[in-house]
Amino acid sequence: MAPCLVAGILLGFYLRVTYSVVLFLLPILVFLLFLAMKKQSRKGFPFFELTFILTFITIGIFAMNLSNPNSLSNLQDDVSYTWVLKIKEVLKPNSYSRRYVAQVMLTDNEPQQGKLILSFPRNPIKNNLNVDDEVVLSSPLLKIQPPRNPHQFDYRAYLEKQGIQHQLKGQWEFMVVRDAPSRTLMGYAAEFRNHIISKLRKEGFGTEELGVIQALLLGYRDAISADIYDNYKNAGAVHILAVSGLHVGILLLLLQFLFAPLARLPKGKVLKLLVIVLSLWVYAFIAGLSPSIVRAVTMFSFLAYAMHLNRPTNTFNIMALSLCFTLLLKPLFLFQVGFQMSYAAVFAIVWLYPKFKRFWTPENFLIRKVWQLLSISVSAQMGVLPISLFYFHQFPALFFVSNLLVVPFLGLLLGYGILVIVLSLMDALPNVLMQGYNLSIQGMNTIIGWVGQQERFLIKEIPFDSVQLVLGYIFLIALVRLLSKPKKKTFVPVTFGILLFQLWGLWNQKQVSGKQSLILGHQSKETILLHQQGNQLRFFSSDTTSFPTLAQNYLVAERIKSVSKHPLQNSYDIGPKRIFVLDSSGIHPKGMHVDYLLLTQSTKINIDRLLDSMKPKTVIADGSNFTSFVKRWKASCMKKNIPFHSTREKGYFVFDMGSD
Repeated sequence: MAPCLVAGILLGFYLRVTYSVVLFLLPILVFLLFLAMKKQSRKGFPFFELTFILTFITIGIFAMNLSNPNSLSNLQDDVSYTWVLKIKEVLKPNSYSRRYVAQVMLTDNEPQQGKLILSFPRNPIKNNLNVDDEVVLSSPLLKIQPPRNPHQFDYRAYLEKQGIQHQLKGQWEFMVVRDAPSRTLMGYAAEFRNHIISKLRKEGFGTEELGVIQALLLGYRDAISADIYDNYKNAGAVHILAVSGLHVGILLLLLQFLFAPLARLPKGKVLKLLVIVLSLWVYAFIAGLSPSIVRAVTMFSFLAYAMHLNRPTNTFNIMALSLCFTLLLKPLFLFQVGFQMSYAAVFAIVWLYPKFKRFWTPENFLIRKVWQLLSISVSAQMGVLPISLFYFHQFPALFFVSNLLVVPFLGLLLGYGILVIVLSLMDALPNVLMQGYNLSIQGMNTIIGWVGQQERFLIKEIPFDSVQLVLGYIFLIALVRLLSKPKKKTFVPVTFGILLFQLWGLWNQKQVSGKQSLILGHQSKETILLHQQGNQLRFFSSDTTSFPTLAQNYLVAERIKSVSKHPLQNSYDIGPKRIFVLDSSGIHPKGMHVDYLLLTQSTKINIDRLLDSMKPKTVIADGSNFTSFVKRWKASCMKKNIPFHSTREKGYFVFDMGSD
């Protein structure tokens, strides 16, 4: 059932199947399913199975359409409207703006449905908006911009998979906050979490320690320094800084231990289950009911039920049921990395951990506990490895070290932290407890920092595409089956998986070897040209001392093996075509005709005279120019019917290297 539902959600998202088609098909399929269940014989064509698959695929499509009501597509882009919005989520601010996810309530006094990104210029004088605030402002509706560089993180696609396709850019002085807005459970949870954070800030924790405490206990990562976050990421322990499956799983085990005496009462097992599930959801409320914590608590509520039944063979079915339940309510969760990794890790643990236990059960208590922890860690890492390589292109080889050194004490840190929160809310936190917890977090940061700085054990820049993601899981399943039951029939799928990996690698190598391209990237205050010839990259820049992220992303995605850096020149020939780069000096040859004129560094020239002299077929302005200059150049090109491309507006530019 779960694979069919997932397939339906994917089809509903990418094919945009309309409501009318789904509402026509679903009743017919349900009726056919009922008939097949009653009349199909055990032999013959599998009519029931086929109808079952089609029915749940259609249910997935229907859930996808039902969960994403959006009438904003009926509005015109770049046209100003008067908006009434409700803040649903406060996003992490960047250097330039504060950003929010907002639900549209009214547009020009007309009811509308849909979510969008609302941003304001960062201003330390203005107060931050909170969840449930309702604001009124006038602003044009803007599309989310695509990536400005090749192989860059696609923020537009990321937001689209959360049901967001538009944004508003407001000004604080032209925005009105409504009095007495309607309240939601999410708003109360966010307010309570903010209250806890304000209490913790008064307790005297160290700055770095407080940032980790807020992330560890409450899922609030905005206060973590970049260095601390990089250490946790490089050590393979970044999951510790996000309240997710690991934290809720440990909390579930703690609650199982604490409430074990309830099982001795009449109907005590049911009472114990109810108390544990309720406690998990109370913790979710304390942590702000963020999507990640809601996903994790939903999953582990079902897992708590599986533990209540105490039937290991049913655990897979119950986890699959929790997956279906979650996706029916929130189909877009399927596209979130945290959701994918959480379920992959839990399914891998449920599947692989018993196999590790059967392989070896040490008699020594300490060795047995270390082996169990290592088995769980390796199982989870195997489950998420293809996803991790696909999204992050790196593998921390010392992940098991950080997990062995930190995870055994994470339960104590969580329990200690919850006690700290409770006492802090009561204004009764003793200084000795605060100092003890501060030292504990400091020790964890030190351990993770040491592991994360062992750079030779961090494998970076691993090319891994969607085909390799699928092949990776096929190979993983086949390999585990082979190691569990070494037989000829289990050896064949492993060999076949290796062969497919090799064939795909050869195909990629052939594609890269014949590729040649010249790309102008978008980089603020800098000019960057990327010239690819097969698996070699020539990097031209006005600053050859640096290697920006856009070039690094291109190198990994295109499987580049060698890179050479070169200073930017004024003139390039690509086949029969010529590119001229005009910098801040404004010096250019008289009467020289070019195919491409690249304007950089806000060069101060008479653009009309330059266009008449050089007669370019295309004019390009990169990110090193002032916006006012670019607007003036664009207007002049439009008057002369010359194509104009601004990387700030349209993103990177690919030069045509073919013949005229």
